[in-house]
Amino acid sequence: MGFSSAAKGESLQRSELYIGVMTGTSLDGVDAVLADLSGSQPRLVAAARLALADDLRNELLQLSESGFDELHRSSIAAQHLARCYAGAVQELLLDAGLEPERVRAIGVHGQTVRHRPDAGYTIQLNAPATVAELTSIDVVADFRSRDIAAGGQGAPLLPVFHAGIFRSDTPRAVVNIGGIANVTGLPPAASAEAVTGFDCGPGNVLLDAWAAEHLQQP
Repeated sequence: MGFSSAAKGESLQRSELYIGVMTGTSLDGVDAVLADLSGSQPRLVAAARLALADDLRNELLQLSESGFDELHRSSIAAQHLARCYAGAVQELLLDAGLEPERVRAIGVHGQTVRHRPDAGYTIQLNAPATVAELTSIDVVADFRSRDIAAGGQGAPLLPVFHAGIFRSDTPRAVVNIGGIANVTGLPPAASAEAVTGFDCGPGNVLLDAWAAEHLQQP
């Protein structure tokens, strides 16, 4: 199962169009997709990828550790990041030939700089109000805090998506290798068992470190 592409100019209902925007722990760029959720499976309408400026990437990496004046620096970085997110959204809309009012909402995760569920918090640098103002589209954000408040880990986010896309009549496991790898356990669709998911160890973060040291590439 997977996404199928929609042609530009195809008739699409506003209420079923959504945009997702993400920067992962690898900080290799901004990924954004415009998806049509009107059918039983998500359908890819357009995709965009924007590189992060080196100075912003370096600042985000530094903010992952305690440092001088980090509260102010985090707020400034979040604003710069929000403008990158909005730029990716505008590129998507241009590519798809759509006006902003055709899209129901944007989901913007933000950039994780601290994740301490044991201490009851997680921090994703983000400025969703700025994204909303720059794009004229409603924005949904802060995906992890409620789970942590309920005693969870706030991660991973993918199991719900995996269940919608990959669940079948047989048990399945889906491994996602991002900066941190995670696994989703999918019981058979007819089963009353719950979908499970958890982080299982480092992923691309190790490859990134190796590339930075040996290839001098981020």
